[in-house]
Amino acid sequence: MTPYFPAPRTDWCLFLDFDGTLVEIAESPDAVRAERHLAATLTAISARLGGAVAIVSGRPIAEVERHLDHEGFPAAGLHGLEMRMRAGQPISRADASAPDAGVRDALASFAASRPGLLLEDKGIALALHYRARPDLADACRDAVKGAVAGRGNLHVLEGKMVFEVKPSAADKGRAVRRFMDEAPFAGRVPVFAGDDVTDEDGFIAAAAFGGFGIKIGAGETAARWRIGTVAEFVRWLVAMPGRLDRSARETASQ
Repeated sequence: MTPYFPAPRTDWCLFLDFDGTLVEIAESPDAVRAERHLAATLTAISARLGGAVAIVSGRPIAEVERHLDHEGFPAAGLHGLEMRMRAGQPISRADASAPDAGVRDALASFAASRPGLLLEDKGIALALHYRARPDLADACRDAVKGAVAGRGNLHVLEGKMVFEVKPSAADKGRAVRRFMDEAPFAGRVPVFAGDDVTDEDGFIAAAAFGGFGIKIGAGETAARWRIGTVAEFVRWLVAMPGRLDRSARETASQ
Protein backbone atom coordinates (compact mmCIF):
# COMPACT_ATOMS: atom_id res chain seq x y z
CA MET A 1 0.00 0.00 0.00
CA THR A 2 1.39 3.40 -0.98
CA PRO A 3 1.93 5.62 2.06
CA TYR A 4 0.05 8.89 2.19
CA PHE A 5 2.91 11.31 1.87
CA PRO A 6 2.72 14.61 0.03
CA ALA A 7 3.02 14.09 -3.72
CA PRO A 8 6.72 14.30 -4.71
CA ARG A 9 7.71 17.69 -6.08
CA THR A 10 10.56 18.75 -8.29
CA ASP A 11 11.68 21.36 -5.72
CA TRP A 12 12.52 18.65 -3.16
CA CYS A 13 15.95 17.45 -2.17
CA LEU A 14 16.28 13.97 -0.72
CA PHE A 15 18.51 12.77 2.14
CA LEU A 16 18.53 9.01 2.67
CA ASP A 17 19.91 6.92 5.50
CA PHE A 18 21.24 3.53 4.37
CA ASP A 19 20.83 0.68 6.90
CA GLY A 20 17.20 0.19 7.86
CA THR A 21 16.07 2.65 5.19
CA LEU A 22 17.43 1.59 1.80
CA VAL A 23 18.46 -1.91 2.92
CA GLU A 24 17.24 -4.25 5.62
CA ILE A 25 19.40 -4.40 8.73
CA ALA A 26 21.44 -7.61 8.78
CA GLU A 27 23.20 -9.65 11.44
CA SER A 28 26.50 -7.99 10.53
CA PRO A 29 27.33 -4.82 8.54
CA ASP A 30 28.78 -6.81 5.63
CA ALA A 31 25.72 -9.03 5.31
CA VAL A 32 23.31 -6.36 3.99
CA ARG A 33 21.97 -6.73 0.47
CA ALA A 34 20.77 -3.83 -1.69
CA GLU A 35 18.03 -4.41 -4.26
CA ARG A 36 19.55 -4.76 -7.71
CA HIS A 37 17.57 -1.81 -9.06
CA LEU A 38 18.25 0.52 -6.13
CA ALA A 39 21.17 2.48 -7.59
CA ALA A 40 19.28 2.95 -10.87
CA THR A 41 16.23 4.17 -8.97
CA LEU A 42 18.28 6.72 -7.03
CA THR A 43 19.98 7.85 -10.24
CA ALA A 44 16.60 8.38 -11.89
CA ILE A 45 15.31 10.39 -8.94
CA SER A 46 18.51 12.44 -8.84
CA ALA A 47 18.16 13.32 -12.52
CA ARG A 48 14.69 14.74 -11.86
CA LEU A 49 15.81 16.65 -8.74
CA GLY A 50 18.80 18.34 -10.36
CA GLY A 51 21.27 16.06 -8.57
CA ALA A 52 19.84 16.84 -5.11
CA VAL A 53 19.84 13.29 -3.69
CA ALA A 54 22.34 12.40 -0.95
CA ILE A 55 23.07 9.33 1.16
CA VAL A 56 23.54 10.23 4.84
CA SER A 57 24.88 7.23 6.76
CA GLY A 58 26.82 6.15 9.78
CA ARG A 59 28.92 3.97 7.47
CA PRO A 60 31.95 5.22 5.53
CA ILE A 61 30.91 6.51 2.11
CA ALA A 62 33.03 3.94 0.27
CA GLU A 63 31.29 1.12 2.12
CA VAL A 64 27.82 2.38 1.17
CA GLU A 65 28.89 2.67 -2.45
CA ARG A 66 30.28 -0.86 -2.44
CA HIS A 67 26.91 -2.22 -1.35
CA LEU A 68 25.03 -0.05 -3.86
CA ASP A 69 27.52 -0.97 -6.60
CA HIS A 70 27.53 2.71 -7.54
CA GLU A 71 30.04 5.51 -6.96
CA GLY A 72 29.65 9.23 -6.90
CA PHE A 73 26.36 10.20 -5.23
CA PRO A 74 26.53 13.21 -2.93
CA ALA A 75 26.98 11.64 0.47
CA ALA A 76 27.74 12.09 4.16
CA GLY A 77 29.47 9.16 5.82
CA LEU A 78 30.28 8.47 9.45
CA HIS A 79 27.46 10.81 10.52
CA GLY A 80 28.98 13.67 8.52
CA LEU A 81 32.66 13.17 9.31
CA GLU A 82 33.03 12.32 5.61
CA MET A 83 31.34 14.49 2.97
CA ARG A 84 30.95 14.57 -0.80
CA MET A 85 28.98 17.70 -1.60
CA ARG A 86 28.28 17.02 -5.28
CA ALA A 87 28.21 14.00 -7.53
CA GLY A 88 31.65 13.01 -8.70
CA GLN A 89 33.58 15.18 -6.27
CA PRO A 90 36.27 13.69 -4.01
CA ILE A 91 35.39 12.78 -0.43
CA SER A 92 36.54 15.22 2.27
CA ARG A 93 37.07 14.23 5.88
CA ALA A 94 36.61 16.36 8.97
CA ASP A 95 39.68 17.25 10.99
CA ALA A 96 38.63 15.37 14.10
CA SER A 97 40.40 13.08 16.53
CA ALA A 98 39.55 9.39 16.25
CA PRO A 99 39.07 7.25 19.38
CA ASP A 100 42.51 6.69 20.90
CA ALA A 101 44.26 3.39 21.55
CA GLY A 102 42.92 3.23 25.09
CA VAL A 103 39.29 3.32 23.89
CA ARG A 104 39.98 0.86 21.07
CA ASP A 105 41.81 -1.60 23.29
CA ALA A 106 39.16 -1.48 26.02
CA LEU A 107 36.29 -2.15 23.60
CA ALA A 108 38.23 -4.76 21.62
CA SER A 109 38.96 -6.67 24.82
CA PHE A 110 35.34 -6.40 25.95
CA ALA A 111 33.99 -7.68 22.62
CA ALA A 112 36.55 -10.48 22.33
CA SER A 113 35.60 -11.86 25.74
CA ARG A 114 31.89 -12.11 24.90
CA PRO A 115 30.92 -14.35 21.97
CA GLY A 116 28.42 -12.77 19.59
CA LEU A 117 29.62 -9.18 19.97
CA LEU A 118 31.22 -7.41 17.01
CA LEU A 119 33.48 -4.37 17.24
CA GLU A 120 33.50 -2.58 13.88
CA ASP A 121 36.50 -0.29 13.37
CA LYS A 122 35.59 2.55 11.01
CA GLY A 123 38.90 4.33 11.48
CA ILE A 124 37.62 7.62 12.83
CA ALA A 125 34.79 5.89 14.71
CA LEU A 126 33.99 2.57 16.41
CA ALA A 127 30.74 0.61 16.52
CA LEU A 128 29.97 -2.11 19.06
CA HIS A 129 27.24 -4.37 17.61
CA TYR A 130 25.23 -6.63 19.90
CA ARG A 131 22.46 -7.84 17.56
CA ALA A 132 23.46 -11.46 18.20
CA ARG A 133 23.55 -10.84 21.98
CA PRO A 134 20.65 -8.56 22.94
CA ASP A 135 21.04 -9.82 26.51
CA LEU A 136 24.29 -7.82 26.70
CA ALA A 137 22.75 -4.43 25.85
CA ASP A 138 23.26 -2.98 29.32
CA ALA A 139 26.77 -4.40 29.62
CA CYS A 140 27.68 -2.92 26.21
CA ARG A 141 26.30 0.46 27.21
CA ASP A 142 28.34 0.46 30.41
CA ALA A 143 31.49 -0.68 28.59
CA VAL A 144 31.23 2.04 25.95
CA LYS A 145 30.47 4.80 28.44
CA GLY A 146 33.32 3.62 30.64
CA ALA A 147 35.74 3.56 27.71
CA VAL A 148 35.02 7.18 26.71
CA ALA A 149 34.73 8.62 30.22
CA GLY A 150 36.72 11.83 30.51
CA ARG A 151 37.16 12.18 26.74
CA GLY A 152 35.10 15.22 25.83
CA ASN A 153 36.04 14.96 22.16
CA LEU A 154 34.07 11.73 21.81
CA HIS A 155 30.34 11.13 21.67
CA VAL A 156 28.35 7.90 22.10
CA LEU A 157 25.40 7.22 19.80
CA GLU A 158 22.94 4.49 20.73
CA GLY A 159 21.31 2.95 17.66
CA LYS A 160 19.52 -0.28 16.82
CA MET A 161 21.57 -2.98 18.55
CA VAL A 162 24.72 -0.86 18.28
CA PHE A 163 26.68 1.71 20.26
CA GLU A 164 28.87 4.03 18.21
CA VAL A 165 31.81 6.04 19.48
CA LYS A 166 32.65 8.97 17.23
CA PRO A 167 34.13 12.46 17.40
CA SER A 168 31.55 14.83 18.83
CA ALA A 169 32.02 17.28 15.94
CA ALA A 170 29.49 15.65 13.59
CA ASP A 171 25.91 14.38 13.39
CA LYS A 172 23.42 13.86 10.58
CA GLY A 173 21.68 17.15 11.25
CA ARG A 174 24.90 19.08 10.76
CA ALA A 175 25.49 17.15 7.55
CA VAL A 176 22.07 18.19 6.23
CA ARG A 177 22.74 21.82 7.10
CA ARG A 178 26.05 21.69 5.20
CA PHE A 179 24.34 20.31 2.13
CA MET A 180 21.58 22.93 2.34
CA ASP A 181 24.17 25.71 2.14
CA GLU A 182 25.31 24.64 -1.33
CA ALA A 183 23.97 23.78 -4.77
CA PRO A 184 22.19 21.66 -5.83
CA PHE A 185 20.47 21.45 -2.41
CA ALA A 186 20.26 25.14 -1.47
CA GLY A 187 16.75 26.58 -1.82
CA ARG A 188 15.04 23.21 -2.07
CA VAL A 189 12.64 21.53 0.36
CA PRO A 190 14.58 18.84 2.28
CA VAL A 191 13.10 15.41 2.88
CA PHE A 192 15.08 13.15 5.23
CA ALA A 193 14.30 9.43 5.48
CA GLY A 194 15.69 7.24 8.24
CA ASP A 195 14.86 4.56 10.75
CA ASP A 196 17.02 5.04 13.83
CA VAL A 197 17.69 7.36 16.74
CA THR A 198 20.76 8.63 14.89
CA ASP A 199 18.44 9.98 12.16
CA GLU A 200 16.47 12.24 14.49
CA ASP A 201 18.98 15.08 14.03
CA GLY A 202 18.36 14.79 10.29
CA PHE A 203 14.57 14.99 10.73
CA ILE A 204 14.95 18.10 12.88
CA ALA A 205 17.32 19.78 10.42
CA ALA A 206 14.99 19.05 7.49
CA ALA A 207 12.07 20.62 9.37
CA ALA A 208 14.16 23.71 10.15
CA PHE A 209 14.56 24.28 6.40
CA GLY A 210 10.83 23.90 5.74
CA GLY A 211 10.96 20.19 4.92
CA PHE A 212 10.10 17.04 6.84
CA GLY A 213 11.26 13.62 7.93
CA ILE A 214 10.03 10.14 7.04
CA LYS A 215 10.50 7.54 9.77
CA ILE A 216 10.80 3.91 8.67
CA GLY A 217 9.41 1.62 11.37
CA ALA A 218 8.25 2.11 14.94
CA GLY A 219 9.46 4.39 17.71
CA GLU A 220 9.05 7.96 18.90
CA THR A 221 10.24 10.44 16.32
CA ALA A 222 10.45 14.05 15.21
CA ALA A 223 9.59 12.95 11.65
CA ARG A 224 6.27 14.18 10.25
CA TRP A 225 5.54 10.99 8.31
CA ARG A 226 6.01 7.28 8.92
CA ILE A 227 6.15 4.12 6.81
CA GLY A 228 6.26 0.59 8.16
CA THR A 229 9.08 -1.21 6.39
CA VAL A 230 12.14 -0.87 4.18
CA ALA A 231 10.34 -2.70 1.38
CA GLU A 232 7.44 -0.21 1.45
CA PHE A 233 9.80 2.73 1.43
CA VAL A 234 11.84 1.35 -1.48
CA ARG A 235 8.61 0.81 -3.44
CA TRP A 236 7.75 4.46 -2.80
CA LEU A 237 11.15 5.46 -4.18
CA VAL A 238 10.70 3.26 -7.25
CA ALA A 239 7.45 5.08 -8.05
CA MET A 240 8.95 8.54 -7.48
CA PRO A 241 10.46 9.25 -10.94
CA GLY A 242 7.07 8.81 -12.62
CA ARG A 243 5.38 10.98 -10.02
CA LEU A 244 8.02 13.67 -10.41
CA ASP A 245 7.47 13.62 -14.18
CA ARG A 246 3.74 14.14 -13.63
CA SER A 247 4.46 16.95 -11.19
CA ALA A 248 6.71 18.67 -13.73
CA ARG A 249 4.07 18.36 -16.48
CA GLU A 250 1.36 19.77 -14.22
CA THR A 251 3.59 22.69 -13.23
CA ALA A 252 4.43 23.41 -16.87
CA SER A 253 0.75 23.42 -17.86
CA GLN A 254 -0.26 25.97 -15.22
